[in-house]
Amino acid sequence: MALNFEQKQAVVADVAQVAARAPVMIAAEYAGLNVADMTRLRREARQADVDLRVVKNTLLRRAVAGTEFECTQDSLRGPLVVAFSGKEPNAAARVMRDFRKASPKLEVKVVAIPGRLLGPGDLDRVAALPTREEALALLMGTMKAPITKLVRTLAAPHTKLLLTLVALRDSKQDAN
Repeated sequence: MALNFEQKQAVVADVAQVAARAPVMIAAEYAGLNVADMTRLRREARQADVDLRVVKNTLLRRAVAGTEFECTQDSLRGPLVVAFSGKEPNAAARVMRDFRKASPKLEVKVVAIPGRLLGPGDLDRVAALPTREEALALLMGTMKAPITKLVRTLAAPHTKLLLTLVALRDSKQDAN
């Protein structure tokens, strides 16, 4: 069904708004997927808070113009399904990677982070990025490590003195 001018403007504005706040954009060629596969892909994307849509390439090029994903414009060719990550930066990459394992007909064409176009082979690297909670846990562990080391260093002389006194006491008891 052909879209009129107002509908096209609405699609461009909607996709541009999603692209402006998305940390990752993945575009994949969906030729060869049946309706059941596409339905399953959409369901998995919805569960992972990933914005997944099929948009005409000309409208998609206009939508990403002026956003951090403008670098993808020359790569947008063929029938593409586009996924934008929501809260988790790697959610779109994980959904596409996992779906591609189950259905190899899905061929990833574009992997992009703001301002940088990556190759399709980088999908696994982006999918392997830690989630927000994992990244926060790593940060807290890194911030906690110096404090823990300081406490252990400050307690070491007292511990050594105590162990020395205990050893001295034990040696005197053995002598008696």
